[in-house]
Amino acid sequence: MRRYGKHTDEDDIRSRPNRKGNRPRTNIRPKHEDAAGGMVLTVDRGRLTCLVEDRVVMAMKARELGRKAAVVGDQVALVGDLSGRKDTLARIVRIEQRSSVLRRTADDDDPYERVVVANADQLAIVTALADPEPRPRLIDRCLVAAFDGGLEPLLVMTKSDLAPPDKLLELYGDLDIPFVVTSREELENGDAADRVRTHLDGRVTAFVGHSGVGKTTLVNALVPEDRRRTTGHVNAVTGRGRHTTTSALALPLSGAGGWVVDTPGVRSFGLAHIDPSRVIHAFPDLEPGTEGCPRACSHDEQDCALDAWVEEGHADPARLYSLRRLLATRERREGD
Repeated sequence: MRRYGKHTDEDDIRSRPNRKGNRPRTNIRPKHEDAAGGMVLTVDRGRLTCLVEDRVVMAMKARELGRKAAVVGDQVALVGDLSGRKDTLARIVRIEQRSSVLRRTADDDDPYERVVVANADQLAIVTALADPEPRPRLIDRCLVAAFDGGLEPLLVMTKSDLAPPDKLLELYGDLDIPFVVTSREELENGDAADRVRTHLDGRVTAFVGHSGVGKTTLVNALVPEDRRRTTGHVNAVTGRGRHTTTSALALPLSGAGGWVVDTPGVRSFGLAHIDPSRVIHAFPDLEPGTEGCPRACSHDEQDCALDAWVEEGHADPARLYSLRRLLATRERREGD
């Protein structure tokens, strides 16, 4: 093998030509200090619609971000063509730190975590009082995700003309969660939207609920100038609604300085990404009762102090049942 000393003649060194003619690779990445800030409004098959100042810009994720994905609500930095003209494309080169995140899995056996919305201030959990029937355990799961992700919950009950809200209000009354009760007539004449809007001013609010509860109808009433897809009906056989929203979308709340994020209807809300020991934080009416629990208590054993806490009247027995059902579901997943 030929060896070279410290004073080699450069003419003796044979260099391999770059046949592709492109620049050599480097680990030094540009800092993009001149990148413009924007907000992700929606994501569709790798294309992200962003708001940059007062312009709607289509963008794609830069390769340097790797697998890190931007979601609706993310604050991002963009470079490239930011004019917003047709057939132009910018690049997202940085995703800023998130203040909150709403996450879910398809079910409790799914290890793949899906980030639904980033940087939302509150989670509006929309549930119908009838047609379809309310699902308290789904509400509990949404509450778990909200508390875990740093969002404040808001309970919105629809179709009060079909059933009274007393039962649900009694079930969640001790949680001190703000709520709004609406009817179909109030949605049509705008009264419901006005009452819900008082909780949304100046905030980013993600709306979640299972299909058929009137979530998209409510969003259409809140943002009439940018109506979403046509609303669907509840299946008379299954009692379930038809999906009418297929992707999350952030919409500006006119005159209030806030944002409404409409999300696709869900039929399950998996919590595989949440540590079971944090589930109790979504039940503030039960949490003080855990002070007398033994160490590493599963809250579903003979010495659990929550039984005495409920018997003394500090919380509704239905709340303890809901907590234990959630924990039992998680334990079955972990034992598989």
